[in-house]
Amino acid sequence: MLFKAISSPINRLIKTNVLNTCLRQVQTSVATRQQQQPSLDSFGTESADDKTVVMDETIKKAYEESLSHADYFDINRLFTVRQLFESRVHLGHKLGTLNPHMTPYLFGKRLGSLVIDLDQTAQRLREALNFTAHIAFRDGIILFINRSLNTTHLVEKTAKECNQFSHCREWNSRTFYDSTIYFGAVTRLPDLVIFLNAMNNVFEMHPAVVDSAKLLIPTVGIVDTNSDPTLITYPIPGNDDTYQSIQLFCRLFKQSIILGQRKRKQLLDSLDNR
Repeated sequence: MLFKAISSPINRLIKTNVLNTCLRQVQTSVATRQQQQPSLDSFGTESADDKTVVMDETIKKAYEESLSHADYFDINRLFTVRQLFESRVHLGHKLGTLNPHMTPYLFGKRLGSLVIDLDQTAQRLREALNFTAHIAFRDGIILFINRSLNTTHLVEKTAKECNQFSHCREWNSRTFYDSTIYFGAVTRLPDLVIFLNAMNNVFEMHPAVVDSAKLLIPTVGIVDTNSDPTLITYPIPGNDDTYQSIQLFCRLFKQSIILGQRKRKQLLDSLDNR
């Protein structure tokens, strides 16, 4: 308990710094696309350069204001702990498969199986959804990754419905490390990677987790009791095997992305109508 009391404010400080750093990276990476946003002819007699400067400054100010709100996108209303329980998010693996780094997230054990503390899951999930919404608000590219055959179609459908991307097949590290040659064209790496399953199989982490960490790409990941959460920026302790739990997570991520996109559209529409 003493360790938790000491580490809690430190963790909050680290999360705040990570959020600000990652969002600044996204803001820089989308600067080119921001210059191609809707016309500003309605601004009056200002020159085109002046209009662009005004728009950029307004968008930058909106980004800064969004960080001053504890829940700018109203994420807290998206789910309850009861919904997590009913979707079996608390169910972990057998005792013998426990990763030591997942010990702080455990509630206990029952009939030889581990039980995840849903209060901690809810807190971590809200942080991850808030970060995801901020990335979408800044027009960032989000990549969903999953290796479970049972939920491949669900993850791909979720990514498509929120105009993002997914990768549910065998991973090739050239996807990130040598993307220009691998895809045969100049490519842009994702601003956020969401792992619906952080494991490639029962015993091995998904290689994209390591690749993302090496390239400083922020990550959000569902980490079961056999997973290693240390390389994931926003780990979410929870069941990554049951269809009901993955379905809930997909719905929440889609909603948070849409909320961010909606806020961005409102901002651009307000500028275009001046």
